[in-house]
Amino acid sequence: MIMVPYNHTEFINIVTDLVNNNYISMDRIDDAVRRILQVKLTLGLFETPLADETLVDQLESQAHRDLAREAVRKSLVLLKNGENADAPVLPLPKKASRILVAGSHANNLGYQCGGWTATWQGVDGNNYTAGTTILSGISAAVDPSTEIVYNNNPDADFIKSNNFSYDIVVVGETPYAETAGDSLNLTIAEPGPSTILNVCGNVKCVVVTVSGRPVVIEPYESQIDALVATWLPGTEGQGVADVLFGDYGFTGKLPRTWFKTVDQLPMNVGDSHYDPLFPYDFGLTTKPVNAS
Repeated sequence: MIMVPYNHTEFINIVTDLVNNNYISMDRIDDAVRRILQVKLTLGLFETPLADETLVDQLESQAHRDLAREAVRKSLVLLKNGENADAPVLPLPKKASRILVAGSHANNLGYQCGGWTATWQGVDGNNYTAGTTILSGISAAVDPSTEIVYNNNPDADFIKSNNFSYDIVVVGETPYAETAGDSLNLTIAEPGPSTILNVCGNVKCVVVTVSGRPVVIEPYESQIDALVATWLPGTEGQGVADVLFGDYGFTGKLPRTWFKTVDQLPMNVGDSHYDPLFPYDFGLTTKPVNAS
């Protein structure tokens, strides 16, 4: 079995040439083929080669979307919630005069889904799959009297000239898969960093990261009032709003250490240089606002 996405005939020609010139033995080819055939035999693909479509009408059903939304709620990790426990920022009030939603990832289903989804490397935008963006989820969650202003990358003057009750900044990585995701810096995609600095220096802000892994956040952490890692929440962005506004509490924990700088990497629990921004298994918790 091979994974050559664009030109499989070239692969076949090269391997054939290597076999004919005794660089690869036929025993090696037979071994590779035998193992794949064994897997297909075990899976019953020779008897039933096509997928069972009995339940195909249930794909993307409301029950499936409800379960996906629940998975979003439970996987979010609250990394910061105010300067101390006595003055938490989250959950946010649903009834506010005006709130700003900013950031490149606030209204982008493709970014929420990441790679290996609608396409191999992922997509940019809302035209490839059905779902709810984080912005749409926020809009549905707040009180009808609350005005929501969306601005992808507002400057400081825009923030200062509007009387926002608070701001939600949604930024992160652009989609990738396999080698295309290799990174030596693990930074938030531009203009995300400038959006954080412009907004969080001028109004109470919650920063929501959308990424497949921990990213550099330490330079901005001191200016951020609350910080939430959503990872790649997929199509159900309303699951993020469910927890931001307190319909459900935060319960998620970090599945891996969140570094301060990439110079620390690799870094794992037990290493002599273990000095993370947020340690493995870290995660603040909140209670639903309607809890007794």
